[in-house]
Amino acid sequence: MIVHEDVLQRAVDLALELGASYAEARYHRLASSSITTRYGDVISYGERLSEGIGVRVLVDGALGFSATNSLDWEHAREAVEEAVKLARAHARLMKSRIEFAEARVGRAKYEAVSLKPFDSMSLEDKASLLIDVWKSVGEAVRECKVMTLMCSFNESVEEKTVINSDGAYVVSKVPRLSVSYNFVLLHPQRGTIQRRFSYGASGGLELLDEWRVAEEASEEAAKLERVLVEGVEPPREPVDVVVGSEVVGLIVHESCGHPSEADRILGREAAQAGMSFIKPGMLGARIGSEHATVIDDPTVPRSYGFYLYDDEGVPARPRYLYREGVINEHLHNRWTASVFKVESNAAARAMDYNSEPIIRMANTYLKPGDYSFEELIEDVELGVYIRSYMEWNIDDVRWGQRYVGLEAYMIEGGELGKPVRNPVLEITTKGFYSRIDAVGKELRFYPGTCGKGEPAQGVPVWFGGPDVRLRRVTLGVVAR
Repeated sequence: MIVHEDVLQRAVDLALELGASYAEARYHRLASSSITTRYGDVISYGERLSEGIGVRVLVDGALGFSATNSLDWEHAREAVEEAVKLARAHARLMKSRIEFAEARVGRAKYEAVSLKPFDSMSLEDKASLLIDVWKSVGEAVRECKVMTLMCSFNESVEEKTVINSDGAYVVSKVPRLSVSYNFVLLHPQRGTIQRRFSYGASGGLELLDEWRVAEEASEEAAKLERVLVEGVEPPREPVDVVVGSEVVGLIVHESCGHPSEADRILGREAAQAGMSFIKPGMLGARIGSEHATVIDDPTVPRSYGFYLYDDEGVPARPRYLYREGVINEHLHNRWTASVFKVESNAAARAMDYNSEPIIRMANTYLKPGDYSFEELIEDVELGVYIRSYMEWNIDDVRWGQRYVGLEAYMIEGGELGKPVRNPVLEITTKGFYSRIDAVGKELRFYPGTCGKGEPAQGVPVWFGGPDVRLRRVTLGVVAR
């Protein structure tokens, strides 16, 4: 073993000698760099390195966690001693003991595929990609002025080694790339419209050829100018609504993924990130139609939230959170799996070496169906297609929610018509999933950084889905 792996194993052994019933040590390195442009000028370039060892122990039914940014044995030993000390102190205050469910842990090494390394392109060429976005958006609009446009280019490499007292030994390396833009268009009579959009995946610079960022931003600016200048109000009466995959992805992340986190269901997140409408004992309860299947799958190749083993060494697999409209399973680590008397489904993940592993989503999406887009709208006499969103909110228990459309169009006689300005989809979780009567076949994903915990942790995720059709929905409108 290389040096840090030897230190990790010694840390685990020492924790057991000091009385831990379980111990894990994780080497975690995250190296990243970013370029930011405003208008067409580079305004910043930065590099960041986070590297260290995190130690977690279970002593007398309580967990203790400590970390060090030094890789030598002396500092690792101090981290172990601190973690054990904290666990013992907490044990005296525990109302019920923490136990870990039995789990089959892995011994493996894996790496996400990168066909074109980050260092195969110069810094100047990467900046030029962002400058091209500014040029293309400016050329795309006719009646509006581009008030501001910012772009960012971010690349990172995450490396981990996880060793625990149950025999786990997992070494991983995942490179990730993301590019984002944010622009505001101004029309002197019609006001402003703003768009922020990101691309992100695991892999190398080969992803840039697929994303075509400048071309896509140009096309989107032209469409949003039309929405701003020509957009009409949505119908006031109940209509059929086709919800675009970008909005669907956000909805399933917020109204299925988060309330399915078992620690949130048990109340651990109540004072931090909110609660859940799902309560213990609700497995098998109906939440939607037979078209509503939501999956969270860390193993999707090239995904932004990609991993094959979690930070407790448990092999990852697809988690069917809602299956055909029924609450099917929750997201678990080994502690919550013990409480619910199930096996862990590998949802334990930490942001960095200085953070404890907690239950997290990875890549959450609505399962696609077999409808083409044309088939989704062909029998809609009057409706609205909401392709993307501009703002959203959801309540603490993840039940009542509101999404304001950005690019949207009337559906008239089975065809797309005039652009619609600011349609509002305000609906409950059950209302959304119950009204789905047709699901598109094209699955699309969108990257995000999901926040949770105290201290706060942000981890890369994908959320996605196909386009879906909802029957008989009353839309609101944002006043201008």
